[in-house]
Formats: sequence, structure tokens, C-alpha cells
Amino acid sequence: MWMIAQTWQDVLFLHWPVSPPELEKHIPPELTLDLFAEDAWVSAILFKVHRHRMRFLPPIPGLNTSLQLNVRTYVEFEGKKGIYFFHLDVTNYVFSKITALVSLPYRYSKIEGKQRDNDNTYTSYYKTLDERLRVSYTIGNNTQTNFDQWLVERYHSWAKWNDTLFRIDIQHTPWDLQQAEVKIQSNTLASFMKGTFQGTRPIAHYAKTKEAKVFPPVIEQRKTRSIQK
Repeated sequence: MWMIAQTWQDVLFLHWPVSPPELEKHIPPELTLDLFAEDAWVSAILFKVHRHRMRFLPPIPGLNTSLQLNVRTYVEFEGKKGIYFFHLDVTNYVFSKITALVSLPYRYSKIEGKQRDNDNTYTSYYKTLDERLRVSYTIGNNTQTNFDQWLVERYHSWAKWNDTLFRIDIQHTPWDLQQAEVKIQSNTLASFMKGTFQGTRPIAHYAKTKEAKVFPPVIEQRKTRSIQK
């Protein structure tokens, strides 16, 4: 039974290939990197959240809208393919604290988004680690390759809290993607991998809107302490 319903708007996907050995040490040892053409991938997804609400409740004023930036990679666990979130930045301070209680790695950050006549920008800034992103983009033609689907059609995510791995499932219809042409003015995301991809040009996608449902966290049975890589 789903726990949270959201509408995501003006979704910008940015994807970078990275070295698997360099990335593997930054994910929980229970997880295995999911590779495409022998590359691991790090993605940053920026979007606006509207109509955020809990099940059986109406939208709560002050909590139902925000901007978000998610930084993730692609993983497998016991036959399931999904994503591992390094962090999820959000402009709503209260929401960042509430979600931290259910093991999700949310952080309160400054994010701005402007969309006007195909002249679009997102900026984000997380002060504690001096992580910044400023990107402008234009929207192109529809796209739906096998690689596109591999990057975005992910319905399981994992996060770790107190040495326990949690799975959070999401539900939505398949993405209707468009190509995006981007210009990165500043990028110091994922400071734990400084210098490995931040100065390179990403593959980019855009989606106008998506309604999604988020399910409660599920405890995976294997614990970090018992796994070695």
C-alpha cells in the first residue's frame, strides 16, 4: 500500500559514466553496481514536486510543494534492479526532517528552477559540503532507446540507515522522455568523487510531468556488517 503521492514536473535528468571501481567503494557492500556497456553511471535529477500528500490525507499547506535534486547510481540487490541514492536535496526544510525519520537521505538545500520559452535553468547549493550545480537546458525531440529506458525506468531504490539496508519502491507509468541540450556552468556535486566526472558533459533527458506513488520502506534481510567485498 502506497504511503506518499506526488506529481513531478519539469524533470531534468543528467547522466555521467564513471569507473566502476571508483564508484563501488561508495555504495553499501550488499549492493552490486548495475553496469551498461561496462560503465557505471551517476545521475542527477532535478524537478519540482507538486501535490505532495500522505495517503488518506489532503495536501498539507507548506509541505505539498518543493524543488528537489537527487544524486543516484544504478544497482542490483538479489535479482532486483534499481537505484541507490547518495542524497536527495529538497527546498522544504520540514519535509527534509520528516523523511529523515524513515531512513531516506534527504538534505535541506537551496534550489531554484526557471522555465520560460525553452530558456530553462536549474541551480542548487548545499552549503555544508559546498556542493553546487548550475545548468541551463533546451528541450528537443522525443526519445525512447533501450539505454534511455535503462537509465530511467527504475522502480526500486535503496538507502542505508543504522547499518540496515532499506528498499523503497515507487510506482508510476513509463517515462515520456525528450532529449535535452544542456550547458553546465558549475558542478561540484558528489564531492566524494571529486574530479571524476564533474567537468564532463552529461547525457540529458527531460520529462514534462509524472504522477508517482512511494511505498513505505522495507527492511532487507542482509546487514552491512555481514557482507564483504
